[in-house]
Amino acid sequence: MLAPVAWRTPPEHYGPWERVTSLLTEGLVAAGVSVTLFATLDSVTRAELDGVCPRGYATDPEMDGRVWEALHVSHVFSRSAEFDLVHNQLDWLPLAFDDFCAAPLITTIHGFSGSGILPAYRRSRSAFVSISDSDRSPRLNYLATIHHGIDFTELPAGPGGETLVAFGRIHPDKGTAVAIEIAKAAGRPLVICGPVQDQAYFDSQVAPHVDGSAVRYLGSIGPAERARVLGGAGVLLHPIGFDEPFGLAVVEAMACGTPVVAYNRGSMPEVIDEGVTGFLAADVSSAAAAVASAAGMDRAEVRERAVARFGVERMVAQYIAAYQRLLA
Repeated sequence: MLAPVAWRTPPEHYGPWERVTSLLTEGLVAAGVSVTLFATLDSVTRAELDGVCPRGYATDPEMDGRVWEALHVSHVFSRSAEFDLVHNQLDWLPLAFDDFCAAPLITTIHGFSGSGILPAYRRSRSAFVSISDSDRSPRLNYLATIHHGIDFTELPAGPGGETLVAFGRIHPDKGTAVAIEIAKAAGRPLVICGPVQDQAYFDSQVAPHVDGSAVRYLGSIGPAERARVLGGAGVLLHPIGFDEPFGLAVVEAMACGTPVVAYNRGSMPEVIDEGVTGFLAADVSSAAAAVASAAGMDRAEVRERAVARFGVERMVAQYIAAYQRLLA
């Protein structure tokens, strides 16, 4: 399992790719699959751990991510003949050098950062798994679509409340400033959680509204705090400004019984069962209007639907089936 190395696997705070990689790795081990996890050396796993990167480069300004990712991929491929297959969770870079991978390669595409990276995918011999049907490129062939799974024991049902929550990196793509507009229009307080990815955006469009009351910013929070915040919220706001490939925070909120109001883009129609786990909106006014209806949803039913659709065991079983098809 070739993990990303921006963060530890599993991440202590932010790191959705590392989180999914960890859940899949541990699930495969539990299912009796022999797995070697190539990740940062401070990672925590029941699989065999190997790697060259001492810690996540995103946590250390002295580390150049380009260098450490290249060293990481080189190390994995140097051992690739020892394995039945290599599962790449690290985006396009391993694909550029997959001639040096001695085992069949399968790549989970966690989302395209832009069309400029497509040449690496199109020249690769890797098999591809998309994380939603909406995120498929018409220029690639896919082995399967496998939605992410989550560990529901980490995200118990919560009591809800009046507060709204926006969860994810602080960036125009995630619509953090738009979530503030929606919360104000709905007349409800808002809690914002996530790392600042665009400092100028945070400084100009988010920070001026953070007053500790109507709008609070908690920073990047860990698993225990994530469950408390998501479970204590009335509704998760997800007014994305891009075509979201999956939206892990959306499913994590639903796991806690918290319904979602999201903009109707990307994978949101796939992930949200409208009228059951949340609503899809087109703009600030329609999203604000949907908040009251969403807050009145049956939280037990929201969690029940999430459990039925997004369990980690389902994800693991689908990946094992994909591995078997590839090896056959």
